[in-house]
Amino acid sequence: MAEQLLKGRFSTEKSSFSFVSKQIMKRTWLAIGLILIFFLFLWPVIRLIALSFSTDGGYALSNYAAVLQEPKTWKILTNTAMIVLGSTIIALWLGVSFAWLIAYSDVRAKKWLHVMIMLPFIVPSYIVTLSWTRFFSKNGMAAHLLDFLPGNLEPLNLYSHTGIILILGLSHYPLVFLLTTSILRRIPRELEWAVRSSGGSRWTAFQKVTLPLALPGIAGGGLLAFLANLDNFGIPAFLGIPANITVLSTAIYQEIAGYGPTAFARAATFSVLLGAVALMGTLLQWFLLKRSKENENSDIDVKPRFSLGRYRTAVEAVLWGFLFFIGVVPIISMLASSLIRAYGLPFSLENLTWDHYRFVLLEDEKVQGAIFNSLKLAIGTGMICLVAGTAIAYYRVRKNTAAGRFMELAVGLPYALPGMVLALAMILTWMEPVPGWNPGIYGSIWILFMAYVTRFLILQVRGSMTAMSQIAPSMEEAAHSSGAGTIVKWRKIMLPLLLPGLLSGALLVVLTTLTELTVSALLWSSGSETIGLTIFNFEQAGYTTYSTAFSGIIIMTMLILAVIFLGFQKIYERKAGQK
Repeated sequence: MAEQLLKGRFSTEKSSFSFVSKQIMKRTWLAIGLILIFFLFLWPVIRLIALSFSTDGGYALSNYAAVLQEPKTWKILTNTAMIVLGSTIIALWLGVSFAWLIAYSDVRAKKWLHVMIMLPFIVPSYIVTLSWTRFFSKNGMAAHLLDFLPGNLEPLNLYSHTGIILILGLSHYPLVFLLTTSILRRIPRELEWAVRSSGGSRWTAFQKVTLPLALPGIAGGGLLAFLANLDNFGIPAFLGIPANITVLSTAIYQEIAGYGPTAFARAATFSVLLGAVALMGTLLQWFLLKRSKENENSDIDVKPRFSLGRYRTAVEAVLWGFLFFIGVVPIISMLASSLIRAYGLPFSLENLTWDHYRFVLLEDEKVQGAIFNSLKLAIGTGMICLVAGTAIAYYRVRKNTAAGRFMELAVGLPYALPGMVLALAMILTWMEPVPGWNPGIYGSIWILFMAYVTRFLILQVRGSMTAMSQIAPSMEEAAHSSGAGTIVKWRKIMLPLLLPGLLSGALLVVLTTLTELTVSALLWSSGSETIGLTIFNFEQAGYTTYSTAFSGIIIMTMLILAVIFLGFQKIYERKAGQK
């Protein structure tokens, strides 16, 4: 009897010790994770802010005073405000108009219209810019079309404020469309019927019900477009630098490229100004979206709410024609110019050649190196983000603690900041992470890898959180009660259910990394050139036919990757349905 009591006591103490050991291990790993997140995601931003205030005598506001006293700075701020506000207005007008038609009208083929609307956003902005510059060039498609009209009409000069505003607006209106469509479809149609049954007109119902309920979502989408326009580097660089039109993002790039004695301090000051505007916009957007979600209905109503009647065919023709013009025609024009023997020659059979594609793919070692670098960075970033982002998302969704909320906020901060601001923060951090120690990361391809993971991890976290929120915790509890360990639980239950959502997030990270330009423009070094940077360098050097040929290859690659992913997804869904 005494022996049995001793064995029972020993077993209890052993299980208690095992429980305490597991708790200590969990807290240790949590502490390590929090330290890594602080060092990788917050410390670069702190270093950047500190540099903007640093002087020879310590810390002061002299950098801001010097920068803000220059007339050039106010010209940059004026250009930035004019371009960002103008492009945001275009994005709002187009996005809300298309969202209203797609959500409420009876137009046909809405899924294909949705794809056409998203096309300018899916294609990298610098490739979209190249497409439009080729379309509006003196020998481009627009010039040939204008020749049929009376008068000496000339194509629009995109190397101007108007051109930059137009291309930015056309590139980012899909962001407004996505948020507005979702909001409009969640507004209960019964509220509109109540107004109509009380004698109100359709316009009254729109004023009294639809617009007030949709306004927070529309404003949130507009702010998202505002932030995207503020962050964009490719379009202002391609169109603004040749025209001597400088905005904050290109000003930071030019300061670092000039590499003067005060280059980093001035660039840090511009970065803090740009980052402050972006963060204020992000907070306002978060507040508006939160308010819209509090007011919205959980049910999504996809049925039409009004009929276009006999005008439907005409509206569809105008809609398809406009979307084809802004989404497909410029790309066709760019691809056509990539086949011309020399830029400026007319498009005719005797002037066509595949030499530019052969040069880009087979002869230029820098292009081959850039493709290899981008693929290596994209795959590596995707794998790291898949593992780390899923782990953070799991802890955030299942635990819902202050530590989890801190992780999500810290990981999301680098993505909320403009790319140029993050790039400069990475330079300041990895040149000398600890005083007196240079790990050799800056000046190598590793700093690009660190920057990509830091910037795009939040994409995987959000994708994984969405996937995990659809799996009930009771399934995990059932696995544990059946004796399944952590590895078995993930291999048999979690991964099969989460895989489509996890891979969607990973694909978004890979495609975004593959064509990235903003961060790479400051962090690249000899031997670590990327696809986006190579296209940018070709265009800046005047090798237009090479830049367009390379862009055409990238578009085809992205389409192939998207088709392969959709194919795998359908195969997986078919197998899951059979089970």
